[in-house]
Amino acid sequence: MGPQFTGLFVIILIAIFILASAIRVLREYERGVIFRLGRLVGEKGPGLILLIPIIDRMVKISLRVVAMDVPPQDVITKDNVSIKVNAVLYFRVLRAEEAVVSVENFLYATSQLAQTTLRSVLGEHELDELLSDREKINQQLQRIIDERTDPWGVKVTAVEVKDVDLPQEMQRAIAKQAEAERERRAKIIHAEGEFQAAQKLTDAAKVIGSEPAAIQLRYLQTLTEIAVDKNSTVAFPIPIDLLRGMMGKPGGGSGS
Repeated sequence: MGPQFTGLFVIILIAIFILASAIRVLREYERGVIFRLGRLVGEKGPGLILLIPIIDRMVKISLRVVAMDVPPQDVITKDNVSIKVNAVLYFRVLRAEEAVVSVENFLYATSQLAQTTLRSVLGEHELDELLSDREKINQQLQRIIDERTDPWGVKVTAVEVKDVDLPQEMQRAIAKQAEAERERRAKIIHAEGEFQAAQKLTDAAKVIGSEPAAIQLRYLQTLTEIAVDKNSTVAFPIPIDLLRGMMGKPGGGSGS
């Protein structure tokens, strides 16, 4: 009974091992690429997958979006400025069979392609374009990388340039340029204000010059504004012509 029991136990263990190797469970976001004796059978999943032990081999692929950091790259811009740029790449596998068969390691291949494309594309732009037209450059990177990864069954959904590391001397130059631009705008705004004020004063002078009573009313309004301040005494000369206009001509009330 001893040897028979041991043999039965070994057979049961082998059966359990074979059964375990034949059953696979794939999650909703996973797919299994099946190879039978080295030949591609197809893509299966999600759910319960049954394999032929020893004969079948399965490569599991995730279909979720992958966020991959692109390491800082040394880039020389079109205007010969040396900078360091890093980015983040968002992509996912659309066709699991091609991701396994067409390329040895689609994650490594996509990373390397993103690095070389980042250097080549940014080298075609000037520094000002890189700093101001970030969205346009991101779209260009996404389009180029997506076209090259499409044969691998990989879809690149977005590429975002994160940081642009400038040399110290270039940072100082940009800061001076920004300060000069702010001063220029401030001077323009101040000049426009002076010009508008001069126009209004010219219009007011024309109105006052055409209406003699207007200057008298303005004179009285100024006196009223000064009189509001009770802590000060102001000696304000009154023109004789104004008094005559207010009181009438001397002797005007007597008959001839």
